[in-house]
Amino acid sequence: MIQKVLLTPKECFLHVIDPQQRLMEQVVESERVSAVIALMFNVAQLLKMPVIANTQYEKGLGPYVEELESLMAGVEKFDKVHFCCCADAGTAGAVNSLPDTVNTVLLSGVETHICVYQTAKWYLDRGFNAWIVADAVSSRTFANYEFGLRRLEQMGCIVGPAEMIIYELLAKAGTKEFTAVLPYVLGDI
Repeated sequence: MIQKVLLTPKECFLHVIDPQQRLMEQVVESERVSAVIALMFNVAQLLKMPVIANTQYEKGLGPYVEELESLMAGVEKFDKVHFCCCADAGTAGAVNSLPDTVNTVLLSGVETHICVYQTAKWYLDRGFNAWIVADAVSSRTFANYEFGLRRLEQMGCIVGPAEMIIYELLAKAGTKEFTAVLPYVLGDI
């Protein structure tokens, strides 16, 4: 499905993939990734967009990094061993239970060239628009991050930074949503 109009909150959901303690210790620019995932999560909450979250073998890689674990405490995190998040029955069930208006996934997390890539492929194969939040994903090497983004674009994903996506979701200034989101974008919170 090719996106022909601007994003709207009622059509989107955020998918957070594996920003876990032991993995994030190895990830390039992990602090940036965590901060932008937190930004996207807060925006999703304010705009009433669904959030789906995963961990990769939590027993081995641990919980989310501390700031995300506490921020997302109320969100169920489906634990998986597959690299494609949606190969997990719980995750696939959560996707299948999304409102009919939802046709776009905003992907964040790690690693760009493995779990984010394979999960994006699953979504594209099922007719979703797949946006990669470019500053909310990374890999253990910068080369794998770059190669992953290139491959994701080649297969039909839209790649853009969080601010591009957020302002597209907001559409205009002066609304109550804009006023609520602005402090998060400007870093005042």
